[in-house]
Amino acid sequence: MAGGEHDSTVMRLGTQLQMHVEARNLGDIYTPDTTFQIGANERLPDLAFVSAARVPEDGMPEGGGKITDDLAIEVISPDDSWDEVNCKLAAHFAAGAWEVWLVSPGLRTVNIYISPTRFRILKEDDELTSEELLPGFHCRVSEIFGQPVSEDAEARIQ
Repeated sequence: MAGGEHDSTVMRLGTQLQMHVEARNLGDIYTPDTTFQIGANERLPDLAFVSAARVPEDGMPEGGGKITDDLAIEVISPDDSWDEVNCKLAAHFAAGAWEVWLVSPGLRTVNIYISPTRFRILKEDDELTSEELLPGFHCRVSEIFGQPVSEDAEARIQ
């Protein structure tokens, strides 16, 4: 199970992206309820952006169909292994994704991959952008994570 921190991170980032994409008619944002089928592989990213140019005129097929996402976003869960994360990363690029974001609630970072080996790491004070895919989108990395639990709050919980 991914857990509350994972889910709230997905919701915060998904909300920011959906508002931006919708306001500019750039395409749409999808959750893991939409399966992207490429060949024999099914992919269920935590969030996916599909540009308007890739969506067929009659709309997105039920379940996602054989459409490639432009941006795949994986929020790392506490039980994800390094091998699992690398396999997901490779699968997204093999299927045709332009970018993959690996979001780490534990480290409070976002790794933006433009290939399986080329990436940059953004920390809380950095600005999350993707001008080629999401023109004009920007949000501070810290905005997608909940407030860190203070020592006082931890003491009150226990």
